[in-house]
Amino acid sequence: MKPAIFLFFITSALAVDFDREIRPLLQERCIECHGEKKQKGELRLDAKAFAFKGGHDGPAIVAGKIDKSPLYQRITNEDEKERMPPKGDPLTPSQIKTIQTWIESGAAWPENATDKAALADKRLSHWAWQPLTKFSTPQSIDSIIQAKLAENKLQPSPEADRRTLIRRLTFDLHGLPPTPAEVEAFIQDQDPKAYEKLIDRLLASPRCGERYARHWLDIAHYADTHGFERDQRRDNAWRYRDYVINALNADKPYDQFLREQIAGDVLSPNDPQAIAATGFLAAGPWDFVGQVETKSDVLRRSARTLDLDDMVTQVMTAACGVTVNCARCHDHKLDPISQREYYSLWSVFAGLKRGDRDLNTSESARLAVERAKTQTRLRQVTTELAKLTGEGLDLADMIGGGNGLGSGMKNAGLHIGNGTVVKDKLGYHRDIKANRLQKPEWGNVNAPKFVQWLFVPDGRQEVNVAAKTPVKSVPPTSAHSWDAIRNGPLNAQVSTTIDGTDFSKEGHSILGLHANSAVTFDLKEIRKASGYAKMRLTAMVGFGASKQAADSLADFTVFVGSDQKFQRLKMRKDDSARIDIKISADAPTLTLIATDGGDGGIGNDLLFLGDAKLTLDIESQPLSAADKARVQALRAEEKQLSAKLNAKVAADKVYAVIADKPPAIQILKRGDPESPAEESIPPGTLSLLRDLKPALGTLDTPEGERRKALATWITDPRNPLTRRVIVNRLWHWHFGQGIVNTPSDFGLGGGKPSHPELLDYLAEELLKSGWSLKHLHKLILISDVYRQSSAFNQQASALDAQNRLLWRQNPRRIEAEATRDFVLAISGKLNLQQTGGPGFTDFTYTESYAPVYQHITADTPELWRRSIYRFVVRSTPQKFLTTLDCPDPANLTPARMTTTTALQSLALFNNDFILRQSRYFAERLQKESGTVVAKQIHFAYALAFSREPTSEEQQLATKFILANDLFAFCRSLFNANEFVYVD
Repeated sequence: MKPAIFLFFITSALAVDFDREIRPLLQERCIECHGEKKQKGELRLDAKAFAFKGGHDGPAIVAGKIDKSPLYQRITNEDEKERMPPKGDPLTPSQIKTIQTWIESGAAWPENATDKAALADKRLSHWAWQPLTKFSTPQSIDSIIQAKLAENKLQPSPEADRRTLIRRLTFDLHGLPPTPAEVEAFIQDQDPKAYEKLIDRLLASPRCGERYARHWLDIAHYADTHGFERDQRRDNAWRYRDYVINALNADKPYDQFLREQIAGDVLSPNDPQAIAATGFLAAGPWDFVGQVETKSDVLRRSARTLDLDDMVTQVMTAACGVTVNCARCHDHKLDPISQREYYSLWSVFAGLKRGDRDLNTSESARLAVERAKTQTRLRQVTTELAKLTGEGLDLADMIGGGNGLGSGMKNAGLHIGNGTVVKDKLGYHRDIKANRLQKPEWGNVNAPKFVQWLFVPDGRQEVNVAAKTPVKSVPPTSAHSWDAIRNGPLNAQVSTTIDGTDFSKEGHSILGLHANSAVTFDLKEIRKASGYAKMRLTAMVGFGASKQAADSLADFTVFVGSDQKFQRLKMRKDDSARIDIKISADAPTLTLIATDGGDGGIGNDLLFLGDAKLTLDIESQPLSAADKARVQALRAEEKQLSAKLNAKVAADKVYAVIADKPPAIQILKRGDPESPAEESIPPGTLSLLRDLKPALGTLDTPEGERRKALATWITDPRNPLTRRVIVNRLWHWHFGQGIVNTPSDFGLGGGKPSHPELLDYLAEELLKSGWSLKHLHKLILISDVYRQSSAFNQQASALDAQNRLLWRQNPRRIEAEATRDFVLAISGKLNLQQTGGPGFTDFTYTESYAPVYQHITADTPELWRRSIYRFVVRSTPQKFLTTLDCPDPANLTPARMTTTTALQSLALFNNDFILRQSRYFAERLQKESGTVVAKQIHFAYALAFSREPTSEEQQLATKFILANDLFAFCRSLFNANEFVYVD
């Protein structure tokens, strides 16, 4: 017999029958932990395709190699904690030998019907992924609800009375109470369409957009600060908030509303509102330290991971109600979403960073051209002046130990803490005593004595820069500093250019002044050495930070003696200023101070002066009459041009997303940014919707086209999720719970719809109406089910305790912000005239490394605006609102939590805001109702509860007011259950 044939017979004899020996063994001992329902280590052993794919550690079975097959290694492991299976007895030697033989002989696994069936993902049959139901007969909200009630032998509740309806409607649509006059007018209106007219009036009011913007901003976890350790302000974020209010008031089609928030800057690049809409993508928290300040690439990658996850999660949960973030570390455990699909969504947003961007690009371009012309002319003027008046003495050269004429050491600096000369770049100082005057320690007795002092200002105490010569008006600082004061660029300085001039080039100089640092020059010594008397200080001041530090702020101040001669506060990276200061012949000192701009950090506060020089004043120079006249004209023009640049009008900006070329995105093994796979993932989305293709482009697809493709996929009429999710949200906002009671999770882990037909009927109505949300609002509000009484029915409750079948309307707690607005409304202090624009700041703000926000009592008209216009701080919640269940803006909040606590009662009784508003409420009652107690009580009940008091309430209230006072009565009304609930 030939050797090859002999080997074939031996192998055949040793081969294991998989279906008879291996499959039963896997099912008996492995499937419990590695089957369809449970996959430890992401490994399934119930079907061929999954078994050979392996888990998160790679393939478990390698044909022909037991030493490379983790399955074999685990069943033979002598360590009981590592050996498989973990439960019961270990496999017998015979069973282990069978598996060994099977693997060594090629691990043949004949596929059968079970294997093929396992490949069919049963999760794809989930109701939410299916196309919308097509109804064969006309439907309505009430017909669907009533059919379900009848099926469960339940009856709807009767219609609520008109007082209840107008209060319910007004709070639902405006988040405010109706006025007593509005209540009485509605009650007396005999028009059969009075209720419909009331809905139309409320929907048409700008108060409606303010109300529903609050709901949407919960979903977007919007706030006006970054959050995290350095909770810096976002002073231009409010434009996104106003976009939402205006879009909802205008009834912007919902599909357009979504598209603009995802890709408005791509779809309509010349529309400021479309650009403001992209604030949605940047609305969540952002780690400034991890993204900008850290020197660690590992921390930067980790922070960027959180950034992209936040964008992807927000878009997909808000628009489609799917929890894609569960697939960050592995395939989704519940929904048919792969890890690859999750990272394909990362690829959509990979080119985005958060930051302030121009709202009107054409206006920004016009301003840039105008500024460039001014800068060019200013350079021409200063160049001619330098030729006429001489080059002067260079302050940067003096910092380098020179005489101002080029003898100083380039790139040398003076240590702010000990005054020594340093050549190496220094890092961060937090231990230098603030306001302590430090003499330079030149180490050279022949060094000029032009530099008198160095110090780190804190802006809180005066600093005597010369004998009994304190300087004031220094902005408060963190009193931390960086590097040294240098004759050259600072450590980490990226840019050396101001207004088109590169001051690192030959013929120019740089004086580096990182915040928070200050230097005082001794003018007496300078005069002694130079012979100058009257002088001028000329320089350009600007930033040397990177583009990524666009939000970084810094201040620059100049004192001559103790007189402040120049100050520019909160300079941005793209700001610059021309300095031209006259210095009298008897001025003792010149002090330059850079401070941190009050933004809580100094990491990017790289201020520097270009060509900082002391020159002879024109009156002291031996010029001809013609030259003097020319110098005077040039000085006047220079002053005019400098003023124009210093007072530049910046284009409007919005805190949103800034696009760049997308970097390659890889799947991160177990979500670890330090363990990327090799393959780059093109932009894409989810494959669970059978009518839509998940591919959104290639690796070469431009950034904007990626977002535009995703926006198109989300708003495609064939996408059933988008419409189902928003109509469910509307239902939730009107009934206190949605048809699906998990508004942002329509997956297998979410709730099941109580009325699936109703969900699809409303979704179809949305499309028919041209995606009009106001149409849906009215459809819901005019229905019988909405108008039901909220009265409790014991028998119905026994069958449906959660009221999922809607046999009554749900009584609901008024949310925190609406409660605050309600208090202001009935005290007569609510400021409805001031709408839009920057949010009101009900706090004091102290600049520090981590900014300090301390809330104050709102007791001025500016602070009595609607709560939607409040400047929201992530790190420091407003305690009164938080006590009343205002959510943490760091979190996505599709459904607000409602609690009942003793602290809430105390807040509504003892909080300083409530005490002051109780006083204003009492004053209003006295002013508008007179001194008659009965009238005061009637008016109070009309304002607070939209009804008259009962006779018993009238008697008790009268006794209470006479025994206490009107203030105490008003205070007690704010603490009533009826005040914070809507029936």
